[in-house]
Formats: sequence, C-alpha cells, structure tokens
Amino acid sequence: MLDYLDLEADLDGEERMIRDTAREFVDERVRPEVGEWFEDGRFPRELVGEMGDLDFYAPTLDWGDLPGVGPRSYGLLMQELEAGDSGVRSMASVQGALVMYPIHAFGSDAQRRRWLPDLAAGDAVGCFGLTEPDHGSDPASMETTAEPDSAEETSADPREASASRDGDGYRLSGTKTWITNAPIADVAVVWCKVDDGGATDDGTVRGFLVDMDREGVETNEIDGKLSMRASSTGEIHLRDAWVPEDAVLPGVEGMKGPLSCLTEARYGIAWGAAGMARDCFETAREYATDREQFGGPVARFQLQQEKLAEMATRITTAQSLAYRLAELKERGDLRPQQVSMAKRNNVRMAREVARTAREMLGGNGITTDYPPMRHAANAETVYTYEGTHDIHTLIIGADLTGIEAFE
Repeated sequence: MLDYLDLEADLDGEERMIRDTAREFVDERVRPEVGEWFEDGRFPRELVGEMGDLDFYAPTLDWGDLPGVGPRSYGLLMQELEAGDSGVRSMASVQGALVMYPIHAFGSDAQRRRWLPDLAAGDAVGCFGLTEPDHGSDPASMETTAEPDSAEETSADPREASASRDGDGYRLSGTKTWITNAPIADVAVVWCKVDDGGATDDGTVRGFLVDMDREGVETNEIDGKLSMRASSTGEIHLRDAWVPEDAVLPGVEGMKGPLSCLTEARYGIAWGAAGMARDCFETAREYATDREQFGGPVARFQLQQEKLAEMATRITTAQSLAYRLAELKERGDLRPQQVSMAKRNNVRMAREVARTAREMLGGNGITTDYPPMRHAANAETVYTYEGTHDIHTLIIGADLTGIEAFE
C-alpha cells in the first residue's frame, strides 16, 4: 500500500491493529460484493452489526464499553473503510461522528444510556437531520421548527391528545433531505428552531433525538442517485410530530451543536479521501504493470509513469495533512478551519486521482470490476457533502483575511 514517506512506521500497536482489522474487513466483506451493491443501488444492511462487533462506530468515545482510541486510530479506520467504498465509510462516520458524538457530548445521562450501547453495537442505526430542501450550505436559515407543547394544553379531541403525547414536549414540523441512513434509521438527531417566546428573532437552534417510529415522522429513499449508490440516503418529513421534553439534547444551544458534529465528520472524511485515492492508485499501478501493449507493460511508458508519480505525490501530501490533523486533535489544538483545509484538499485530490486511474484502465475502467469509476462517482458526493468545496474555500479565506464572504 502506498505510504511513500513511511508515515505508518510511527504507528503504535493499537493503531496497527485497528488499521489491519479494518483492511481485512474491507478485503473480505466489502471488495467481493461492492460492485454488485453499487449496481443494485443497495446498502448492505448485513454489515451494520458486523461493524458494530468490530468497534467501528465512534471508537474515540470514552464511555461504557467504547474503547476510547486516539484520533489517529480513528483516521486510519476511516481511511481503510473508504478504500472499500464511500458508502461504508459514510455509514460508520454518520453513526459515530454525527449521532453518537452529539449524544455523548451534549446528551443527558439517560439519553446516553438509552442510545449509545445500541448504536455502538449496530443494534440501532442513527442519522443526522440538518440539511433542508432550501437550506444546504446555509443551515442557520433552517425552517424546521419545534413548538413547545404543554401537557396543560388539551386537544379538541382528547383521544387524539392521549395517543400522541404524554406530558410536556414539542411539536416538530419541517423536512430534512439528503440524510444518510434516514430510510434505515431508528433514531435521528434533528436540528430545529425552537419558538423561544421572542427571545431571538428566529428561534434558538436545538437538537432533538427523534424516534423514527413516532407518529408524524416519515422517511423515504432518494432514488436515481448516480453516486453513493451503496449508501442509504433519504428524506425525513416531520408533520406536527410530537416528542417528549427529554428528547432535547440539553448540553448545547445554537449552531455550535451541529457545526461541531460536522467538524468531527469532516476530520474523518479527510482521512477517508486519502484511502479512496490510494485504492485508485494501487489499482492503476497494478494494471499498468500487468497490462502489456506494444511488446511490454504499459507502465514502461513515460506518460503512464508521470501519471503514477503525480498521483503518488498528491496522495502522500493528503496523507501528511491527515496525520498532522491527528497530532493537532490529540493535543486539543485542532481548529475547524484546519479541518476545512484538509477536507477541501484531500477530496479534490481523490476526485482527480480517481479520474486519472480510470483513464489508465482504458475501457476496463468503466466497469464495476475495477473500483476507480465507482470511486470517481462517489467522490462527486463527498466533494459536495459535509460542506461543499466552495464553502470550505470561503471558510479558509475568512480565516486568512478576517473578512467573511458569506454575507
């Protein structure tokens, strides 16, 4: 595997074990069938519990039986999973960084006990509801609302009131879209604006743990995707859905909540993109050395060697960025803007490497027998979600100049 600067030489025993476990899982459980999943547009539900058994969900958390591994171990895990497929990495990333992380960081003890063990084991699936049909890059303008619903307020039909709620709570209304895991989720972390009695103009953003089987909660699968086809993606429709007061994440208010979750997820993506690109490179290198044209392997031609050299250099740069992020995160010095730089660079790199690798495979490169075309298609989504490439550009620009370009 490409590691041109011997970065893995500094891994400790735990980090090597996690890397090797994830690599073996991908080799045995993902690679043999991922082309079929991609063609069928099917997420492999059978892997959910298996990944839980291997501690792939939020392994950095130190709670209960969760192992509490370091950020480099987590990054290596994301790198190996995305070398298999972005859909597999995305499942683990959403479950851990976007669902378990906010429950651990902002939830009550009761919420942690209720959800973290099942999510860690893969006995429950979570999703993260932030993006809306009209609000993607500008989530602070969300329209999904949570209206306080007091037990003292009675319904015109008492039977309806008793069936829909028990005590104080909130009524949630709105739509979230492009939600990974939504069609298969048991719980959603949904971000809403709460009517705070005029304390703020637009309401305070709060997070809610929403059981997906509640009345007024509907999901549907988004069909027709040409990217991330081995991932379950859908919408969440909230139609006056009642949730109890204890569904609120008590430890955070405002956009700090969802944005801190996104920083965790983007960290994993920066590592995952390096894994995606590495898999494309290894495929292209093997193909070029095995494929014979004009009396010898095509790898002997200068044009092919230039492509391999450029890909290797760019992947190595991305790996170096990811390793540096891990160092900063380990000592508590990592800033969101630094994560933006790595996500922006590494995903753009993976997108271009996947296209070059596909090109080197010729006509064979467009089939699911080889991964570059699938990775190239997935990269279009990774380039867009968790903050688009352009948005991360503006985040870095604002950090460098002190001038916001969003307003």
